[in-house]
Amino acid sequence: MSVVVLLGSVLYVVLLLYFFAMWARFVLDLVRVIRRDWRPHGLGLVAAETVYTVTDPPISFFRRLVKPVSIGPIALDFGWSLTMLCVIIGMYIATWLQRV
Repeated sequence: MSVVVLLGSVLYVVLLLYFFAMWARFVLDLVRVIRRDWRPHGLGLVAAETVYTVTDPPISFFRRLVKPVSIGPIALDFGWSLTMLCVIIGMYIATWLQRV
């Protein structure tokens, strides 16, 4: 097994875990929109804090880079979408590295 294949495999696993963290963030944000009074407790609080801590830096970066688009009273935020797009592209590159 070459170093490049090993690097691709490790990178893919890390990005896959991050992919799941991004979906967990999506669900947490959706729950916060639907039920504004909901707050996680106990182990759920630890999991939610971990998800937000891991996913917030790249999302905040893309929010600064691409400002939310206002359409009347609604603002479309592309931070999550651009971060997820980068993760998916990274997973594709990692898969390609595994085959080299």
